[in-house]
Amino acid sequence: MSVRIGIRIDHRPWRTALGDPRPLVRRAVRAALKVAPRMPAGDPEMAILLGDDALLHQLNRDYRGQDKPTNVLSFAAGDPLLLGDVAIAYETTAAEAAAAGKPLADHLSHLVVHGTLHLLGFDHETTEDAAEMEPLEVQALAALGIADPYREAA
Repeated sequence: MSVRIGIRIDHRPWRTALGDPRPLVRRAVRAALKVAPRMPAGDPEMAILLGDDALLHQLNRDYRGQDKPTNVLSFAAGDPLLLGDVAIAYETTAAEAAAAGKPLADHLSHLVVHGTLHLLGFDHETTEDAAEMEPLEVQALAALGIADPYREAA
């Protein structure tokens, strides 16, 4: 299976901080798809938008009724070959990475994996849903050489 990934970078700080983040995004999507037990047949398509807090704030308000910025939003298309769209905000993502003492690239990879799994129907709204989704995130991130983001710091 091959996935077509459209990547749009709408906020220059992504490039300033990471150079060209597109290879990192592609690797994270593929890692998520590799561990997902609910894979569509065929060659699916999806899009990733690397934007800013203002855009994610607007999307979060308009589509989720939450009047605040957020790190990542996923919009599943409900079509097995058109998975949907993932949008990620630079400022929130960078602040979270800094607060956790993590490289921005690792946190972006986590959010891409997280958003991709949402497109495949995984969620974390309940304890049971999170118990299914989070191990998949951990497994995908481990394949990328990134530590478990849910493990408590020692």
